[in-house]
Amino acid sequence: MTLRAFLTNRRAMAGAGILVFFALLAGLAPLIAPYSPTNINFPPMLGPSAAHLLGTTANGQDVLSQLIWGSRDTLIVGLVTATLISGIQLIVGIFGGYVGGWIDEVLSMLTNIFLVMPGLPLMIIVAAYVTVKGTVPIIFVITVTGWAWGARVLRSQTLTLRSQAFVEAAQLSGESRWRIVLTHIVPNMAGILVANFFGAALYAVLSEAGLEFLGLGNVNTVTWGTMLYWAENDEALLMGLWQWMVLPGVCIALLGTAFGLLNFAVDEVVNPRLRRT
Repeated sequence: MTLRAFLTNRRAMAGAGILVFFALLAGLAPLIAPYSPTNINFPPMLGPSAAHLLGTTANGQDVLSQLIWGSRDTLIVGLVTATLISGIQLIVGIFGGYVGGWIDEVLSMLTNIFLVMPGLPLMIIVAAYVTVKGTVPIIFVITVTGWAWGARVLRSQTLTLRSQAFVEAAQLSGESRWRIVLTHIVPNMAGILVANFFGAALYAVLSEAGLEFLGLGNVNTVTWGTMLYWAENDEALLMGLWQWMVLPGVCIALLGTAFGLLNFAVDEVVNPRLRRT
C-alpha cells in the first residue's frame, strides 16, 4: 500500500476529512463548547435560540454542548476498541496460523465458537451481566465480541504466506518465529491489517451507540449514544425537539461513514482490481 495511492483516493480523503473534523471537535471541546455538558441550570425543553443554538434537554442541559463533548468518548471507544481488536486478531490469526499445531487448533476452535454466536445478542448479554458501567466496560464488551471474523481472515492469509519461498528461506536461515512473523508476514499483510482496524472502529462506534441507546452503558456520561437514550426516554420528537434526537444519530452515521470510507479506500489501494478505471 503506497501513501501516494492512498492520498489520491477520493474515498480515503473524504473519510479522513470527516475523521479529522470530529477529532478536532473532540480535542477543542473545552474551548468551543458554550457550556458544560452536565450543567442543569437552564430551563428544560427549550427550542433553538441565540443562547442555546440547539435548545436544551429535559434536564436543562445544552444540547450543542453535549453534542460537542459527546464526540470525545465516542471517538475514544472507536479507536481504543479497534486497537485492542486488531491486537487480538494479530495474535490469534497471524501467530496462531504461522505456528500451527495444537496452538493453532485451540485458537481456531475459539474463533469458530465466537463466529457461530450471533454478535448483537451476545453483546447485549455480556453487557447486561457487567455490573460496572462506563466507557471501559463498553470497550471490554465490544472487544470480546468483535475480534473473531478478522482473526479468521488473517489466519487464512497467514497459511498462504507460510508456504511462500521467502518465509521458508527465513526458516532455513534460523530466524525465530517471532522475527519471521514480524518482519516477513506482518508487512505483507499491512493492507489487510489497516482495513481490519477501520472495520473494527466502525463496528465499535455503532455497537457503543446501540448498547448505550438500550441503557446498557453508563447513562450519566455524555456520549452520542447516551444522548439518544435520554432523547428517546424523554420523548424528544413528540416534544418537537427533533435536533436532540436526530443530530447525535447523524454524527454517529457520519463517523461510521468515515471509518467505512477509509476501509474501502484501503481495499482499493491494496487490491488494484477494485480501483475505478
